[in-house]
Amino acid sequence: MNQINEIKCTFLSLSQNEGLARSIVSGFLLPLDPDVEELADLRCAVSEAVTNCIVHAYKKSVGNITLTLKAYDDRTFKMIIADKGCGIPDVALARKPLYTTLPDEDRCGMGFSIMESFSDKLDVKSQIGKGTRVTLTKKLSSPDVT
Repeated sequence: MNQINEIKCTFLSLSQNEGLARSIVSGFLLPLDPDVEELADLRCAVSEAVTNCIVHAYKKSVGNITLTLKAYDDRTFKMIIADKGCGIPDVALARKPLYTTLPDEDRCGMGFSIMESFSDKLDVKSQIGKGTRVTLTKKLSSPDVT
C-alpha cells in the first residue's frame, strides 16, 4: 500500500469550520471516485469528529483542530482529526453509544458510534490536558466502470 496523496490543514474550533472540514473531505475524495454513499458517510464522520472537538475538547474556548487526509493506491482512505484540548478521561466509556458528558445540552452521545459505523477501523487516542487524535480508516469501493 503506497500513499498517493495527502493534505493537512489546521483551523479554529469554530462551528462554521465544520462545513469547511466537510468541503475539504469532499474535494480530497472526488478524484478517488467514491460512490455517493461513501462520500456522504465520510462527510458525516468528519462533521461528527470536528463537532466533538468544538463542543468537548475546547468547551467554551477556541483552539486548533488539525485535519489530515491520506489516500493510498489500494483505495484506502485515512482521516485524522486531532486537537490539543482537554482530552478524554475514559475513551472506552466515551465510545459507548448514548454516553455524553453534556446531558444538559441535549447531546445524544452517538458521535463515536456514527464515526465507527462509517469506517472499517476507528482508533481514538487521548491524553488529559494534551488532546485527542481520532483516526478513521475506510477502504473505498471500486469505482463503477461503464
